[in-house]
Amino acid sequence: MAALAAATFTVVTSEMLPVGLLTPIGRELRVSDGTAGLTLTVTGLVAAVAAPVLTLLVGRRDRRAVLAALMATLTAANLLAAYAPNIAVLLMARVLVGLGMGGVWAIAAGLAVRLVPAHRVAAATSLIFSGVAAASVLGVPAGTSLGELGGWRAAFVGMAAVCAVVALALVVLLPPLPETAAVRLAGVLGLLRGAPVRTGLMLVSLLVTGHFAAYTYVRPVLEDVAGVQPGQISTLLLAFGLAGLAGNFAAGAGAARSPRVTLVVICGVLAGTVLLVPLLGRSAGVAGPAALLAVGGLLAVWGLSYGGVSVSTQTWLMAAAPGAREAASALFVAVFNGAIALGAFLGGRAADSWGPTGVMWLGGALAAGALVTAGVGKGPVKGPRRGR
Repeated sequence: MAALAAATFTVVTSEMLPVGLLTPIGRELRVSDGTAGLTLTVTGLVAAVAAPVLTLLVGRRDRRAVLAALMATLTAANLLAAYAPNIAVLLMARVLVGLGMGGVWAIAAGLAVRLVPAHRVAAATSLIFSGVAAASVLGVPAGTSLGELGGWRAAFVGMAAVCAVVALALVVLLPPLPETAAVRLAGVLGLLRGAPVRTGLMLVSLLVTGHFAAYTYVRPVLEDVAGVQPGQISTLLLAFGLAGLAGNFAAGAGAARSPRVTLVVICGVLAGTVLLVPLLGRSAGVAGPAALLAVGGLLAVWGLSYGGVSVSTQTWLMAAAPGAREAASALFVAVFNGAIALGAFLGGRAADSWGPTGVMWLGGALAAGALVTAGVGKGPVKGPRRGR
């Protein structure tokens, strides 16, 4: 379970690494913030396609071997990103990141039921998704700090080393995991006929699109609106990530009892905090340290709410499709990463057209739409089934 958590940590850190490095990447490669943000858009789009396609293509192959091969792909992708002399090569590297990420996340997300006793499945699922939150706690801030010390290319080299270590850990620590029945395209598409599955996917789409429309450009917002110095960015992102890690486990426990109630709370808090960031940011730019501390607190609340999105929406979908966990995971990862791509793209257009404040209004509005969906959409009849 620790190896799987490390795998989700690594793939999400690889995907999110440009967030804290957006400004230096754009400056060195001579592109705008919106264009630099395409490094997230491309990765999300490729991962959205890779998740269901790779799940279908691997058939009954041993999931341990598949995961290790995908982690090796991520290693190569990060090394290529570190070398990139221009934005085109960097985007090619990010395509490979998308391939590795989509496959790893789709497969790892549904493995808890095969690795632990029935009564521990919910806790094990939270542990796997803790890697997602830990990517914000450790990965993104560490990458940002390394980028400040040695340049953004050093951050990608460091990430490649982590990917290689995790690939080895998966080979050594996981048992053989052959599939007894391959996932079929008809089975994946058939899940869309269920209203609770469609509602869950809509929640994923709105929440993740809104979050990444805003979060992808959080560094320009903090620098231009709140007057935060570059050296303070990693500290603020660390506060965001620590809160997100706590939010992951809190939401996992809550979603095991009631996915709907948990998601209503998450959506409401996320919408409110994102909309407040530009307001407090302006105050921080004028009022100084006290208001800046308030912005940090607001980012922590934002992290607390978003930290629960992955595990709670995954729990919703597992409850909506208890007999097709890997197929549901493939749909989940496809929509999740498509939403990351869409959010980064829309945020980039908003940043270039309306400035950094506009991305926050856009993100808050989408989260408010998710709140309505969580409240009135058709949900699972029962909580997530914990059996094998």
